[in-house]
Amino acid sequence: MASHWTIKDLEYWDAKIREKVEEFGLSCFPQEFEVCDHAQMLGYMAYSGMPAHYPHWSYGKAYEKLQTLYEHGVSGLPYEMVINSNPALAYLVRENSLCLQILTIAHVYGHNDFFKNNFTFRDTQPELTLSNFKLRADRVREYIEDPSIGLDKVEAVLDAAHALSLQCRRNQAIRKLSPEEQKEQVLAAAHPAPDPYGELHKRPEYVEPDLNHFPLFPEEDILLFIRDNNPYLANWERDLLTIVHEQARYFIPQIETKIMNEGWASYWHHKIMNSLGLPQDLYLEFLVHHNQVVRPHPGDINPYYLGFKIWHDIYRRCETPSPEERERYGEPQMGGHEKIFQVREVDRDTSFLRRFLTEALMREMDMFEYQPKGEDLVISKVSDEEHWREVKETLLKSVGMGGIPVIRIEDADYGHNRQLYLKHQHDGRDLQAEYAERTLAHLYQLWERDVWLETQLNDRKVRLGYGEDGFVQKTLGRFR
Repeated sequence: MASHWTIKDLEYWDAKIREKVEEFGLSCFPQEFEVCDHAQMLGYMAYSGMPAHYPHWSYGKAYEKLQTLYEHGVSGLPYEMVINSNPALAYLVRENSLCLQILTIAHVYGHNDFFKNNFTFRDTQPELTLSNFKLRADRVREYIEDPSIGLDKVEAVLDAAHALSLQCRRNQAIRKLSPEEQKEQVLAAAHPAPDPYGELHKRPEYVEPDLNHFPLFPEEDILLFIRDNNPYLANWERDLLTIVHEQARYFIPQIETKIMNEGWASYWHHKIMNSLGLPQDLYLEFLVHHNQVVRPHPGDINPYYLGFKIWHDIYRRCETPSPEERERYGEPQMGGHEKIFQVREVDRDTSFLRRFLTEALMREMDMFEYQPKGEDLVISKVSDEEHWREVKETLLKSVGMGGIPVIRIEDADYGHNRQLYLKHQHDGRDLQAEYAERTLAHLYQLWERDVWLETQLNDRKVRLGYGEDGFVQKTLGRFR
């Protein structure tokens, strides 16, 4: 309990851990820790770890749910919570034992190194994280306190913006073309490609491209598109859309690297704790906590467990590959330590699993695919020689942003009446009709004109819409 350790104890072990961090080659932001009680930790959890956040009813709801589950023993508190900022900020729960505090500190430095070095976090401006969240919170509170705006109007816009916040560009490494560049590309694409056998072929007709179509390219950043192209929005409404979009962009790298990040932190806390020369009582307690963190969850994916196993396997395959691996992949081109640091920098969960989740690992972890059958869930595929690739593909579709449907704006003047037309990039998974209806209602609220969404439901091409008369659904045809 808290009486079993002091701040000096934490400072002592933090210094020893930092020595190991430097020895093992981790590169971290300066690290700060805050000791808090369980109620404060629940509050930080509800606010995504931020010490300052704008008010919204959903955060209060999240806090009440977390508190109820905690008080009834249904769920506990996380061992740690660390923010991607510079300096990095992490929370330690006062009620935890000394061993758990040491383990948490070691785990935090793994996250810190990952935040600083993984490519997906390069545009998150960690040095401005805390100040940016505070400034956004202050702006939202000003709108709430403004008599001409007020809480109800602010929360209505935030409700709609939250529902659409993850409908944005997923790969920031691909630069978005300017309007002028888009026009140039459309004009270039309209001209027939050079044909070395042009004398033998009929010359295709040149079709003048419609440069008045808007947008020229399908648009993924839905909130920003509405902010920039709905002339009837007030400035405070535009600002709220910007705030929600910026917050989503900050958290997307964490969504995209959950398995890698938690596995990396677990890999390094395990290595650091084993190198500290802990007293026997602390070491035995560490083993208990570690095994609780990196254990499989029946019927579900534990990112700590999956990531931990893959990082260890990458290291092993570079240091001591099996004869079969040598025959299949050749001799390793670099050592295990160098390899895992390279992977930590250049991958996200999807590429990480695609490259390094092997058939042998999947069998070792008993990975399988299940489907609903009536009221039951039935195993449909296991990781045997015949089906392991299919099980892996199903997993790849669900990690990171894979669980968020890809929806793009195709036409912002549909029917020549400023209606909004969107298309869902169907990947074999139908939209849930209830959520689609609610989301279209939020979109209609922000765009203030009818909105349409083309998708596929039960092998039929359909168009969902929302307008003054509410929700409508039209069948356009059947896929064969």
